[in-house]
Amino acid sequence: IFFLLTVQAWIALMQRPRYGRKIADNRLALLLYVSITFVLGTISFVMNARYTEMIWIDLRDAPGGPLALIEDYMSYRINFVALATGHLQEWFMQALLLHRCFVIWNWSRWVMVPMITLYVAMIAFSIIVLVEASTGVAFYHIIMELAYLCVEVGLTVIYTVLVINRLFVMRGRMRQIIAQYDSSTYDTIALMVVESAALYTVFAIVFIVAFAMYANGITTLCFLSIGKIQGIAQLFIIIRVAQGRAVTHEWSTQSVAIPTAMAFSRSASDLTEMTDNERIGKPEQNTVQLYADSEKAREVTVSTTAT
Repeated sequence: IFFLLTVQAWIALMQRPRYGRKIADNRLALLLYVSITFVLGTISFVMNARYTEMIWIDLRDAPGGPLALIEDYMSYRINFVALATGHLQEWFMQALLLHRCFVIWNWSRWVMVPMITLYVAMIAFSIIVLVEASTGVAFYHIIMELAYLCVEVGLTVIYTVLVINRLFVMRGRMRQIIAQYDSSTYDTIALMVVESAALYTVFAIVFIVAFAMYANGITTLCFLSIGKIQGIAQLFIIIRVAQGRAVTHEWSTQSVAIPTAMAFSRSASDLTEMTDNERIGKPEQNTVQLYADSEKAREVTVSTTAT
């Protein structure tokens, strides 16, 4: 699934969106991002797959059997490579979340400062984990891995809350201006953000609980899958951005003022020159049209018939 979504993201980023939608900004940067995360995720997967083969086939008769090999996970260099590439992949993925959050919040400082602080803390914890892992310490006994996971999940949850709040505020403002405003776009994007973050968040919480309780079986399963789960969730967002169906910087800065235009079909002097029979045959209509900046706003026409 991760590979297929990566290919779909590549195709979407390299072609023009249909139905006149806007081409994604920073398309080359997104292509580079998708390529880097795919390469890192693939390296991590290949290294883990190779070690799994060693556990159950090549070294099955080693002292202690497969369980001992799982405990001594970090004693083999290929596993350190898998851990390092997995952490690097998550650095890039969290950086993308931060960028999307900053765009939606129009680069507000009160949002940027705490989020960047958490991001730097996550990288610091990750480096500590990698340093300890390089010494051959058992992976399941690296306490900083638990702190790293907690900060990473916290970043994702805070990102989701901030984005959803911003979208609902924007939707509320448009509804105050236009009573019949179609807010389905905001609702769809909010649902997309929740759906993409929910699977990874639940999976990561299970990982944290299992790691804290030393449930090595569940921890291993989550460790081997969490990078792909997060990658799949973010690829859904990238594909939507590439197709021009995501929130852009213009959305977060658009003016709520609505220009109006009024057009009257006839002047008052024309009415006085008409006979009563002509007025009955050609009812007078005074039309007021409201045009909104948003493409979702509807034209409102108010007609009055002269008696």
